[in-house]
Amino acid sequence: MKNTIFFILLTLFLTSCSSTGVDDNSLLPNIPVNEEIFLNNPQFINLQVVGGWAYTQGGISGIIIYHSGIDTYTAWERSAPHHTPQACSKMTVKNSIVMFCSCDESEFNILNGAPLTDGVKYPARQYRTVLVGHTLQITNF
Repeated sequence: MKNTIFFILLTLFLTSCSSTGVDDNSLLPNIPVNEEIFLNNPQFINLQVVGGWAYTQGGISGIIIYHSGIDTYTAWERSAPHHTPQACSKMTVKNSIVMFCSCDESEFNILNGAPLTDGVKYPARQYRTVLVGHTLQITNF
């Protein structure tokens, strides 16, 4: 009897635990990201002001970098989180405040990655950023 109760409690405990992972979205593959951005390069001139953004390589379909505050940057995966990677799911920046997916015209907040379109379950995938001088390190580890 004790074994049965223990087994039931163990089963309930294991099935009731939620994932604590950073991203439980199985549509986007997990690939290593380790990009170094030199903010003084001409291609990143828009990142010199708060509210500026730029595209760069890396990730699945590229990365969107947003200058969100003094010495604060956010980096987002360009692949829309609710589609398997394809040409139309590569997000673009619209009006400097929204990331836009042309597959279904869904939108995501560039400040926090939250979906702005009803029915979209996942936020945009965010990468870690570390600023050292004029170099921005973007990683997912």
